[in-house]
Amino acid sequence: MRPKPRRILLVLPCCIGDVVMATAALMALRRAYPDAWIGWAVGKWSRPALDGHPALNALIDAGGAASPVHSPRELLRFVRTLRAVRADWIISLVRSPLMSLAVWLSGCRVRAGLDSGGRGFGYSVRVTVDPNQPNHEARLYLDVVAALGVNAEGAYPFIPVHDADRASVRALLTARGIRPPYLVVNPAGGRNPGMTLDVKRYPPDLLAALTERLSARLDAVPVLLGAADDSPLIDAVSAHLTRPAESFAGALTFGQIAALAADARLYLGNDTGLTHFAAAAGAPTAMILGPTDPRRYAPYNPNAVALWKPADLPARGVAAGAPQNWDWRRDGISVDNAEAGILAFLGIPPSAN
Repeated sequence: MRPKPRRILLVLPCCIGDVVMATAALMALRRAYPDAWIGWAVGKWSRPALDGHPALNALIDAGGAASPVHSPRELLRFVRTLRAVRADWIISLVRSPLMSLAVWLSGCRVRAGLDSGGRGFGYSVRVTVDPNQPNHEARLYLDVVAALGVNAEGAYPFIPVHDADRASVRALLTARGIRPPYLVVNPAGGRNPGMTLDVKRYPPDLLAALTERLSARLDAVPVLLGAADDSPLIDAVSAHLTRPAESFAGALTFGQIAALAADARLYLGNDTGLTHFAAAAGAPTAMILGPTDPRRYAPYNPNAVALWKPADLPARGVAAGAPQNWDWRRDGISVDNAEAGILAFLGIPPSAN
């Protein structure tokens, strides 16, 4: 039997969706070891998603790149970072032979991680992954902590909603004349430091049509959400709306986004990190998937629904890129079916029309 760990370090620098899904593993660890010090090595891009998380004792800087081991110099720097933590357990959720090497060089005795095609050679506890078999990312992360003897059942991704953020968001909504219920719609996604896959985005005109229908059925004001550089996407959706919508492009912190989503009648978004973030914050969440497989990437929370039309997708998931010649109107879910799926999820009977 392994000694009870006093210091545990999770390693998953990027990206937001993966980091949010991995909070399920974090919650399982915290439940098993309530008195342990638990840190997370996370990159600059994803760090805001974890700021103020009650299950963490510290966030360890993993740099600004998608990977902190992308060059020999950076690998050695990250090894020094790992050694400085003096962890009893290091749990790596990165499929990378260089990360496996870095963790091995850390000197930590208990090193657990994913082993895809031999990439996890540096781990003392390995969870074998077949990249051609569709397994949910959150479940794979939970399998790693389960391999260490941690009870991972019933653990879900969790993002806290802080009272101060909730109060500030309510003040912002009031200042704009928005009263509940409201519908949050995020048209963005498909971009992070490790990948660009714009084809994951539901077309703005289809998203606008779905937003109009849901806004009417829910009697909810549409609120469009995105980063500052998502303004063109938000404008494209707005151009197809007949009912005015408020925009919060680049206006909110991650904590405020969690609060905005948690108090919404519904959060609607693509397969993107913020959709996972909203679900983990407790929002009723609908994720539109097209060229990505819900068996791998759907929100791993009971308060969420995945909207998808079955399609022939690459066996290796997003690592293989998008399907060739993907066409949302031909291959993706229709507005009619998306609306029906969301209303069923919310327990609302279909329209009599």
